[in-house]
Formats: sequence, structure tokens, C-alpha cells
Amino acid sequence: MHAASEIHDFAISKQHGVKIVVVGSINMDLVYHVSRLPKPGETLTGTSFHQIHGGKGANQAVAAARMGADVSMIGRVGDDAFGASLIEGLQRESIDVSHVKISPATSSGLAVIGVDANGQNCIAVIPGANGQVIPTDIESAESIIAAANVLLVQLEIPVDAVITAINIARRHNVQIILDPAPAAESWSAELLNVNIVCPNETEASFFTGLPVGNIAEASAACLKLRSLGASIAIITMGGQGCVVCDESGVPVHVPAVPVTAVDTTAAGDAFAGALGFCLAQRRTIQEAVQFASAAGALAATRHGAQPAMPRFDEVTLQEYYGRGVPN
Repeated sequence: MHAASEIHDFAISKQHGVKIVVVGSINMDLVYHVSRLPKPGETLTGTSFHQIHGGKGANQAVAAARMGADVSMIGRVGDDAFGASLIEGLQRESIDVSHVKISPATSSGLAVIGVDANGQNCIAVIPGANGQVIPTDIESAESIIAAANVLLVQLEIPVDAVITAINIARRHNVQIILDPAPAAESWSAELLNVNIVCPNETEASFFTGLPVGNIAEASAACLKLRSLGASIAIITMGGQGCVVCDESGVPVHVPAVPVTAVDTTAAGDAFAGALGFCLAQRRTIQEAVQFASAAGALAATRHGAQPAMPRFDEVTLQEYYGRGVPN
């Protein structure tokens, strides 16, 4: 009965609606599948190719929208066929694109993604119009950021634009979730002045200078991330689950939801979008992380980026049957 009532609580709060703003990248993903990822200088014959809407920012916007949130996207696309298609895709998800600008004489962002038979991937990103997102793009959208419950940001657009978004959100007491991917060599301490930072193992190691290969090491890295400015640190570790360190200063391991992964490309984006959705409803960080873990696990069982983003009811059932709704 308790589990059923918890599911009911989520459903009721979903109907109330939450506002999430995403500032970030919008890409067309060119995805090839191979039995294993090629070594340097090696040519392999692939098994399939797909053109899929992606970009970490847009992925997280779709993830949050499919949870039931009212989502606005801030970013740029090029004036090419990819750009038109990407905007249409966001509109189909009922995402507000009034602050997605079109950069003239510029290609849209592209990501070339290789996926092996085990679902592991390697990604090369060509920023295109994403690299032209500037602080004034964000400042012109201050009113929608101010009205949001949560701001989601990543690092596939210039760092100064990300910092501008963070500063605006802080000024208006909007919760900020930073997915610091890809790890930016030009990062500054202002980036971590957020409510929540949620890197994976590689990114956590980059920002902290610490090894992150197991739960103990991730716990130490979480503490370091908090010392660098984040109120809450969450390190996602794929099949090892994730480690969370909130204001209590005590790292907690959250086991992974067991699934058979076929493509981990957008699992982190599903996690971030679902995390933002739950926190916008004032769920506890423990509840939000477990729900987000179920969303990320579901995304890993599907191919592609935005097509893999699960819907609210799917995540609720995955959490209930896969591990149980938190007490």
C-alpha cells in the first residue's frame, strides 16, 4: 500500500506542473553501431547508422518534458536543414523554443557517436552554432529563468554563457543543476557555485584531481566537489550506481537499477532531467536520485538520445518493480 500511495503522490504532483529552463546544446547526432569501438588508426565495418536529435541540453529538456514539466530551451541552432529539424523536434515535445536562436551562415551542432555491442560509446562533438551562444542570449531570457523552479546547465556551450545563466538563477533563487560535461579545460570556480553538480566518474576526476574508480574514491571526490562550491554533489557511476553527498557532508551510495544496457549515450541526460523534475516538486534529494537513477537506467536500454528519454509512467513503474519506491 505504501508503494502505491507513493506512486499516487508522484502522479498528483505531476499534474500541478513544474517549470524547468534548460540552457545548453542542441545537436544532431550521427550514430553508428559497431561490434566494438575502433582503435586509433583502425577501420571497422559498422552494422547500422542513424540520424537522431540530441545535444546534452536538448536531451535534458526532452527528458524533463516527458516527465510532465513545463520546459523552456535556451540555445542556438544553425541555419541549415539540421537546425530546422531540431527545432521541430523540440516543439513536438511541447518545449518552448522562443529563446532558441538561429545563427546565420553556421552549421548546427553535430555529434558523431560510436556505439559498441555492449552499449558503450565514444563521442566527437562539433559545436557549430552551440559555440556561438553568448551571455546576451541568456540575459535576454532572464524573465523565464526567474520564473523557473529549476535551471539545468551543461558544458557543451561556452563557459561564459553557462556562468551567466548560473548567476541569473542564483539572483532569483532558482535551483541550479550542473551536469559538467564535457569537462571544460577553461572552467572556473564560478561553475561549481550551484545547488547540485552531477558529473560521471571521468568528469568528477577531472574537476577534483582525484581518482574515481570505486565507491570509496567517489565518496572522497563528492566531498571535494562540495568543498569547491557545490551544495550537493552526485557522482554517477553506471553499473555501480551513484554516490550522493548532501549538506550533511556524509556520502551515501545509491545502487544502480539493474538493466541490460544497449546504449548509454543519453543515460546521464535522462538522469539530470528526471532529477530536476523531482527537485522542482520539492522531493528529497534521496527520492530524486532514486527516481533519476530509474530514468537513466531505462534510457540505457534504448538506442539513441532523445528517442531514449523515458516518460513519467515508465520511470515510476521501473522504480517500483526494479527496486521499490523509497520510504
